[in-house]
Amino acid sequence: MLKGLLLLTYLFISTFLFVNFEASGAVWVSFMVNNLSILGITLFHLYTEKEYSPFISVYIVFSFLFFIVAPIIQINVIGGRNDTFVTNFPYREYQVITTSYLISFFNVLFFMGYLLFKKTRALRSLKTENYDCIQRLPAVILVLLVITLICFVASWGFVQEEISRPSWARSSASVSELLLWKKVFFLVPFAGIILCVQYLKSPNKHINNVIFMGLVLVVFLGFLLWFKNPLTEKRNALGPIYIGLIFLFLPRLLNSNAKTLFFMFFSMVVVFPLSAIITHTSATMREILIKPRILLDQFEGEGIGEVFNTLHYDAFANIGATLDYISYEGYTYGNQLLGAFFFFVPRGIWEDKPISTGQLVGEHLIDRYEFTYSNLSNPMVSEGYVNFGIFGIVLLALLLAGSIVYLKSWLQSKNYLKKMMGFYFAIHLLFFLRGDFTNGYSYYIGTLIGVLILPRCIDYFVKQLLMNQQIWKTRQAVKA
Repeated sequence: MLKGLLLLTYLFISTFLFVNFEASGAVWVSFMVNNLSILGITLFHLYTEKEYSPFISVYIVFSFLFFIVAPIIQINVIGGRNDTFVTNFPYREYQVITTSYLISFFNVLFFMGYLLFKKTRALRSLKTENYDCIQRLPAVILVLLVITLICFVASWGFVQEEISRPSWARSSASVSELLLWKKVFFLVPFAGIILCVQYLKSPNKHINNVIFMGLVLVVFLGFLLWFKNPLTEKRNALGPIYIGLIFLFLPRLLNSNAKTLFFMFFSMVVVFPLSAIITHTSATMREILIKPRILLDQFEGEGIGEVFNTLHYDAFANIGATLDYISYEGYTYGNQLLGAFFFFVPRGIWEDKPISTGQLVGEHLIDRYEFTYSNLSNPMVSEGYVNFGIFGIVLLALLLAGSIVYLKSWLQSKNYLKKMMGFYFAIHLLFFLRGDFTNGYSYYIGTLIGVLILPRCIDYFVKQLLMNQQIWKTRQAVKA
C-alpha cells in the first residue's frame, strides 16, 4: 500500500512537471533521461532491495527534488520573465543539457557502485561491534554530563550572540570556532541521550540506576534543545539530529525503506514547499481561514515558482556555473578535494589552502555575472568534475557508494553510537549531496568526533582506571 502510494505520487508529480515543462526538445529529453535514472533507483529500492538503507531513500529524494522538480520549475520561470537563474548565471541550453546528462551519468555510476560494493565481502560483512561496557556506561554518561555543563557555561555568550544574530549576518567567531562549538561540543548531549537510551534498553542494567538515568536523559534533552534549535542553527543541521531522535525513540516509524522514503519524500517534496507558500503569502491567517482559495490562487500563480526559484534550490544551476568556471580557469586537479580532506589545517599554517568549491564558484559568479553572494552550494557531480573532469565524477560516485555500504554496517551494529551515526549520515546526505563537499564532509567529521570518538575515548580512560583500581586492590589483598 505504502509502496504503491509512493510510486503513484512520484509518477503524478513527474507527469505534471513534464507535461508543463516549457523547454526545447533537447532539454526536455535530457531531463527525462535524468528522471528515468532516478525512477530506476526508486523501483529497485522499493521492490527489490531487502536490506534497510535510509541512505538510498535520501539519495532519491535529493535527486528528484534538486535535479528534477526545482530546475524544471526554475526554467519555466526563466522562460516567462528573464534569462538568468537566481544566481545571475545565464540560461544556456547546451550547459543545461550537459548538466542533466552529467547528473544521469553520476546516478548510474553510483547505483552500479552501490550494487557492486554490497557484494564485496570487505564492506558487506564488517564485524558488528557489541558494546559490552554496560557496567561502565553510567560513568561515561556522567563524564559527558560534566562536559555538557562546562560547554553550557563556556558557550553562554556565544549562544546568546547566535540567537540575536540575523541569519544573513556573519558571526564574529572564526570558522574553526564555529565548527568546534556547533559540530563537536554542542553534539555531546546527543551522545549522552544515545547512551542513556542504550543503558535503559539493556537487559544487563542495574535496576537502581534506571530512575537516575531517566532523569539524566531529560537533562541531556534540555541541553540539546538549548544548543540545537532554529534560533541557533540552520534547518539542514537540525534535521539529522531530530529525525535521528525519532529513529532512536520510535524506530518502528522509520525502520523500512518504504517508511523512510515516504517520510522524507513528503517532508521535502510536498510539505516544505507548501509551508513556504503559506509563510510567504501576503494574506493574514484570518483571511486564509475565511477564504482558503487564496492559497490555491497563490499556488497557481507565481507562488510555487517563487518557492523554488531561490538559493535554497540552486544546486542544478551551480553545476552549470561550475562548468562555466572550468571553461575559464580549467580543472583544479584535486586541489579542492585536498582542501576538503584537510579542512582542519589552519590557514595560518597552510597559506595557500583552497577555499570551498561553493565559494570558488560563487566568486566566479560575482566576477563574471555581477552576483552579490558567494556562499553557494556545489553538488557532488560538479565537485568531481571541477577536480578531475569525467574521472572525478567516476571517483566521487564510487567513493560515495562505498561509504554508504560501509556505513550500512553501522546501522546493524549493537553499538548505539555507531548505529545512530550511520543513520545521522543518511539524513545528513541531503546537505552533503547538495554541497559543497568541504562543508558536508567537515560537518559530519565534527559530529563524529562529538558523538562517537569523544565518548569512546572517555570509555577507554574509564576502563583503564577501573583496571588499575582492580590491580591495586589485588596487590593490597596479596600484601594483607
